[in-house]
Amino acid sequence: MKYLHTMVRITDVDASLDFYCNKLGLKEVRRRESEAGRFTLIFLSATGEDESCVELTYNWDSDEYGEGRNFGHLAYEVDDIYATCQRLMDGGVTINRPPREGKMAFVRSPDNISIELLQKGDPLPEAEPWKSMENTGHW
Repeated sequence: MKYLHTMVRITDVDASLDFYCNKLGLKEVRRRESEAGRFTLIFLSATGEDESCVELTYNWDSDEYGEGRNFGHLAYEVDDIYATCQRLMDGGVTINRPPREGKMAFVRSPDNISIELLQKGDPLPEAEPWKSMENTGHW
């Protein structure tokens, strides 16, 4: 058995691709559109992880989805959690749970999917502004 993907439903393809690709740093590895099924599937992966994907599902005729907190979150390991969070903030993304201890942060996608960011290896030394930054919203 091997992990294939996690599917999340999206309501805006452009906003989602901007978040997941331009801001979070994933890349699109394949796409499938079904005229008969009236949906688009977009598979994204982290660099070097083409087999482990996030499947963005856009249903052409669907209403808005609720915040299904039972989904949990997606988790990605990053080389520098402070630099990653700064890049996301510079791109207009809210850091819901800052990496105060240099190890873990949470952000949310345009469709309110929680994304956990984990520092690769040991935690980075505590640093401002992260150390004293308050939580924003929920994740």
